[in-house]
Amino acid sequence: MNSISSGNCTIHFNESCYTSINKHIKENNFSKIFILVDENTHEFCLPYFLKQLETEIVIEIIEIESGEINKTIDTCVGVWNTLSELDADRKSLLINIGGGVITDLGGFVACTFKRGIAYINVPTTLLSMVDASVGGKTGVDLGHLKNQIGVISNPDLVLIDTQFLATLPQNQMRSGLAEMLKHGLISSENYWNKFQDLSQMNVEDLDLLIHESVLIKKNVVEIDPYENGLRKTLNFGHTLGHAIETYFLSSPHRSTLLHGEAIIIGMILAAYISTELAGFPKETTLKIKEFFTEYYGKVEITEEERQPIMDLLKYDKKNNHGNINFVLLEAIGKPKIDCLVDDNIIIDAFEFYSS
Repeated sequence: MNSISSGNCTIHFNESCYTSINKHIKENNFSKIFILVDENTHEFCLPYFLKQLETEIVIEIIEIESGEINKTIDTCVGVWNTLSELDADRKSLLINIGGGVITDLGGFVACTFKRGIAYINVPTTLLSMVDASVGGKTGVDLGHLKNQIGVISNPDLVLIDTQFLATLPQNQMRSGLAEMLKHGLISSENYWNKFQDLSQMNVEDLDLLIHESVLIKKNVVEIDPYENGLRKTLNFGHTLGHAIETYFLSSPHRSTLLHGEAIIIGMILAAYISTELAGFPKETTLKIKEFFTEYYGKVEITEEERQPIMDLLKYDKKNNHGNINFVLLEAIGKPKIDCLVDDNIIIDAFEFYSS
């Protein structure tokens, strides 16, 4: 598969990953290499990755605990301190090997340590390959509020080696697939239709779909890197999806939802609202709901939980002048940004999802 250039970053796939990183390390004469992992990627991904590196430069491994709950400033402080104790300098390189928590947090650490050191992302989950790999968003959560602190800054390289997907449980694969389905809904009916029979999909098909998904996101962020217009379309399903994810993360009586699982609910709700406000065909909304609930199941959200979820919307990053802005669809591949939605329609959307 061909490499993809996005801004000042190049995204490499499979066999070209290790040729490119070895060339990059050789050309840049880094003083030291640091690799950020969690306990899972330390065990399942790091040994293979290290075997591919051809360098005499000292390599230090930094491990943090996995999970969204650890995507915090406190974790960053721990990594910054470790970098400092291990004599990292401005010519050091940080390589982040893991899912979105590792690449988001590691990117933020790199962008801020000594006002910025070079970094490379090696996404190992489907979600991080098709979402976190493109666009240079880095950051951490503020309490239970997702991605409130961060900067936009591209890594030197992104290495997408789909061999790492073999280490993932099925629920993590489904979580990543949600973002690919979103890319289809906002950009291309042709791409969306490729997912209609998931039972027939093989490894080669998935590799090609990942490449196409990365290309879709790259084409959006290249036009609008700082989310002033077109890039907002990538937030389809995320306004309510993030609120649902945050609510489940912060509720002691609820099991947490994976990001993609919450976004699937958010997209069903957004499709209903799109039918009510943007002329999106009702028949298509019903098909989306049927397809998503058949593959992902349905999560019970009680009437009592709706208001606390809606209260979290005020923290959404897309809000402007106190207005909560939704991304809706007029048709598949035709998104509409900055849409104001009345609370009553959101409640109706929850009723539709639950019915």
